[in-house]
Amino acid sequence: MVTIVNPDLDRYIHDHTEPPPALLEELREHTQATHPRAGMQVGRVEGALLRMLIALLQARRVLEIGTFTGYSALSMAEALPPDGELITCERDPDVARVARSFFDRSEHGKKIRIALGDALATIRALPASPEFDLAFIDADKERYPAYYEEVLPRVRRGGLIVADNTLWSGEVLAPETPDGRAIAAFNDLVHRDPRVAHVMLALRDGVTLARKL
Repeated sequence: MVTIVNPDLDRYIHDHTEPPPALLEELREHTQATHPRAGMQVGRVEGALLRMLIALLQARRVLEIGTFTGYSALSMAEALPPDGELITCERDPDVARVARSFFDRSEHGKKIRIALGDALATIRALPASPEFDLAFIDADKERYPAYYEEVLPRVRRGGLIVADNTLWSGEVLAPETPDGRAIAAFNDLVHRDPRVAHVMLALRDGVTLARKL
């Protein structure tokens, strides 16, 4: 991931954002030390943003597509009420085991259910109700448009879809890779969609918020 924001400003933003709990910091360090694609992990700023969105929405049900080692799921679960539920979809059993080991050490871990397998199949098997308050998309980029179309009907009116990596290291300006083209197509899809109000943020690798109308 290419840094889009000036590195000094990026560090300033990081240092002036509320720090995560010790367990999340341990999870970040563990992922950095053990996983070759640790850059995929949501960090302090985006984790804090997700946590704040959950709190502002007073969310009770959350859907996540792409668990990785669990930083984003645990960040969001912390803001859910004691009876809240977060379903997180992951196809890699190895990273799911890491995530589960950290969830089990958190008082908020009981709110999280890992759905192991293909995310589209998992979403399509979900009942139509109750609806989700927020859905976070952060998985294989070529299927972002498909995830979006499956998720939107399952989000309540006024709820949010949050999509990560929507600037794709700046490649969206002139996409040349399958992932870059898929993200650009997803961005165009959301931008044209009359069913949502949306904003794109230059946070890390790009974050898009789409509120269902």
